[in-house]
Amino acid sequence: MAPSTVYALVATDLDGTLLRGDDTLSDRSLAALARAARAGARHLVVTGRPAPRVRSLLADLGCGGLAVCGQGAQLYDAAAGRLLWSVTLDRELAETALGKIEAEVGQVYAAVDQDGVDGLTLIEPGYRMPHPTLPAVRVGRRDELWAEPISKVLLRHPALSDDELAATARDVVGSLATVTMSGPGTVELQPWGVTKATGLALAAGRLGLGPRQTVAFGDMPNDIPMFDWAAHGVAMANAHPELKAVADEITLSNEDDGIAVVLERLFP
Repeated sequence: MAPSTVYALVATDLDGTLLRGDDTLSDRSLAALARAARAGARHLVVTGRPAPRVRSLLADLGCGGLAVCGQGAQLYDAAAGRLLWSVTLDRELAETALGKIEAEVGQVYAAVDQDGVDGLTLIEPGYRMPHPTLPAVRVGRRDELWAEPISKVLLRHPALSDDELAATARDVVGSLATVTMSGPGTVELQPWGVTKATGLALAAGRLGLGPRQTVAFGDMPNDIPMFDWAAHGVAMANAHPELKAVADEITLSNEDDGIAVVLERLFP
């Protein structure tokens, strides 16, 4: 069935966007996504979470298709339970980038997401997970973070704000890695050139869809490339000012069914 509006693809971030603070989805949001699906539109999750941290959640949401994970570094097939595509962050480059950042701002605390559908999130001493509901394994020394291939590095600083840490990291890292800020306490290093937009473009292409048919929802600066790619970008009321500045529209917060409000209008 053809979609009832120009938008055939609904791309949504998870944390701070589709999900409420307790990692749940409201009945209204579920109904709005179902309404879009009945009109022929596809729903694509585009998240910074790695594939192992979304598998059960995608099942709860009824998402049995593709999902863009790891800030665009992974394309996950939820139905098959496997990665269709992934790119890793070179561990030597990651160590070098981390050293450059610490030379500027002093000690930071790091974590990594390992590659693969069964990859672990490893955290070094001093690192505190921004999402306490997500599982992580604490290691004793930083060098243990590099034991297996990784998709990204997560950074926290004991004193600097996320904006300050991200800005400094971009200045000193250069082309060693892409620097993103995806949520409170979540500054990340990922493979150079990899963004949510590159992952979204890859997934959309597999679905036979393109940017002109896509409406995207997000809340943080890591969603800016996705908004640049999509025809229409919708920021949540709780979004970071940098994302609001480039959004085509601002809706209600994730706690107030902001996505549902827009989808109910687009798919009457």
